[in-house]
Amino acid sequence: MLVVLGEFYTSFDQIYHQIFHFAMQFSPVQSSSPCLMACSSVCYQVQSMRINQLCNSTDIIAVNGQLPGPTIDVFEGDEVVVDVINSSPYNLTIHWHGIMQLRTPWADGPSMVTQCPIQPNSSYIYRFNVTGQEGTLWWHAHSSFLRATVYGAFIIRPRKGNAYPFPMPDQEVPIVLGEWWSQNVVDVENDAVMSGQRPIQSDAYTVNGLTGQLYQCANETFTAVVQPNTTVLLRVINAALNAHLFFKVAGHNFTVVAVDACYTANYTTDTLVLAPGNSVDALIFTDAAPGSYYMAVEPHDTLSPSTVATTDDDSTATGILLYNGTSATATPAMPTMPTNFDTTTANAFYFGLRGLPAAVPSPVDVSITIELGLGQLPCDATQTSCTGKAFAAAMNGVSFRLPTQLSLLEAQFDGKPGVYTADFPDAVPPNGTAMVEGTRVRSLPYNSTVEIVLQNPVALPSENHPIHLHGFNFFVLAQGLGTFTPGNTSAYNLVDPVARNTIAVPTGGWVVIRFLANNPGYWFFHCHLDAHVPMGLGMVFAVENGTTPDSILLPPPDDLPMCRPGSKRRHVAPPPPPPEAKAQPPQSHETNGRPPSNKEGEDITRGGAR
Repeated sequence: MLVVLGEFYTSFDQIYHQIFHFAMQFSPVQSSSPCLMACSSVCYQVQSMRINQLCNSTDIIAVNGQLPGPTIDVFEGDEVVVDVINSSPYNLTIHWHGIMQLRTPWADGPSMVTQCPIQPNSSYIYRFNVTGQEGTLWWHAHSSFLRATVYGAFIIRPRKGNAYPFPMPDQEVPIVLGEWWSQNVVDVENDAVMSGQRPIQSDAYTVNGLTGQLYQCANETFTAVVQPNTTVLLRVINAALNAHLFFKVAGHNFTVVAVDACYTANYTTDTLVLAPGNSVDALIFTDAAPGSYYMAVEPHDTLSPSTVATTDDDSTATGILLYNGTSATATPAMPTMPTNFDTTTANAFYFGLRGLPAAVPSPVDVSITIELGLGQLPCDATQTSCTGKAFAAAMNGVSFRLPTQLSLLEAQFDGKPGVYTADFPDAVPPNGTAMVEGTRVRSLPYNSTVEIVLQNPVALPSENHPIHLHGFNFFVLAQGLGTFTPGNTSAYNLVDPVARNTIAVPTGGWVVIRFLANNPGYWFFHCHLDAHVPMGLGMVFAVENGTTPDSILLPPPDDLPMCRPGSKRRHVAPPPPPPEAKAQPPQSHETNGRPPSNKEGEDITRGGAR
């Protein structure tokens, strides 16, 4: 079924949800939104809006006047169409994080990898299918630090007649965790790049766009009202730019049932750990004493040694889990949080997850070892406030640089030389090899089985790197601390390994992943700490075409953005200035987030964006 996603008039939105039994999480955007004036059907309007938070009035870039942006809610097998209109002053792309984009890499979204950015006052229609995937993913800007506020949840439900591999919950609550800066995030990144230093820390963390009650001047808190003795599915997403996060709910344990939209064996814990880019589906049972309970978020600082890390960060964002019938003014109970440097709790969570029994691809056709490195390079001539050396990062000694004139995928499709080289090294360079800059890709034969050892060296400084692979899920066969021993396959889990799209490679540790390269295209493989992308911690896999019609890359769409200013194929008139707005969190009423039933006999049509 075709699903056109975007924004609806409030009255239509209400009728739509009543007909199709959706009581979803995000308030509809006001019908006066400029988006409705700018496109004939539906769209994502990306534009400036003003938010009052932490004693400041801050202009941010957001989608349809919401923070987080609209939730996309579909069924497996649906086609998704999103018309993105860029009414911001910045170049922009949108990445549908975790969507495999089978034969649609033009819709993947990483700037200068699969497309040139959408220029201001221009638009691009993203079209793709969500075939063979279920669970919680998300979408976000994939250009500069705009991801700090341009993001939202992406929920894929089983097809009608199919069921979750766990009991149907009575209620669902999306929890999108983020970071907040009280200044322009593009300036934050530019200052860091120009100086060659790390970006300044965020001023707060957020739960569904709100900081909660424990910050100075905080006056809004996301609240989820739940019924006693019911099962609630929390769809938790770490949309933070540069922060690993601990998440707890006072008085309640979690049963993890999926990560990164891949089902897991049931895993019980009182602490969820999410690297940037990760999502976790977790069930809680509301059998505590009726009351008010904080959902608390704190950063997990992974820098080693701790002397190069920040001081212990007591910054805590909160939401509230409120039992129906409890006064909204009741004092919430607070969970005991891990310390910011508690790697034991983090590693226990990551290492303890198991997937459902699966057929792991074998034998291995391509073996690659990639060392993740932090270091320094001489200041570039464009870094006007840099002195001497600038922070840099590399995979196998190559500090990745994005092209500037043409995206990698376009260069490959059009046969344009000189944009990149296909010589990314398969092995770690010898000790003492100098870091180099380059735009290097690694070609993979279609349908080859690829195994990658990711080594995060013990050499200092080091930190946990969440590595995200576009276009694929991969199996996590093994992980540990120290240095991986080549050939140590006895430690591999080939029975029920967890599958993911973003893996946290532990500080001073390693991970082994494996995937089947059955999706032609150019796929970014990079650290999801946004500060590390401009430093160079990434590379690209070029998966070749197969030999059958359904294994060959499709041509680019007609409206694919072009890099040269003024050469965009399709333009739209700029909208009028937006009104002052504020964060639009999910509604906090007892029916909030109740999922549609998949029981036979009930007619359920695919949902849209809220």
